[in-house]
Amino acid sequence: MTWTVERVLELRKLWATGASTAEIGRRLGVSKNAVVGKAHRSGLAPRPSPIRRLPASPPPPARPVRLAPLGKAVCYWPYGDPQDDDFHFCGAEAEPGKPYCAKHCAMAYTRITRGDEADEAA
Repeated sequence: MTWTVERVLELRKLWATGASTAEIGRRLGVSKNAVVGKAHRSGLAPRPSPIRRLPASPPPPARPVRLAPLGKAVCYWPYGDPQDDDFHFCGAEAEPGKPYCAKHCAMAYTRITRGDEADEAA
């Protein structure tokens, strides 16, 4: 497949209208990956990903905290990105001597059983 001047002009026109890469590919007789590659090489403005990722929905924390209250042993299991405004820690009561609540300790700490050790040695 050759990118002729006419095809590139049509690509630019369709790209500007917001047509999907698949639609542009159908109209030009090329794959959507060919469209994406040519758009990138041509310096066309990038588009946001069409994949809509829903934010992970963690189980509702007991009481979300940004920073632990002084003198309290709270769970420091993080939720979200530390750079985001909605970042917080679990905040539930921590297990004695641990930084996490019982639920998050179960997720964070695992034990290797004798059977697992034998598997790892093999």
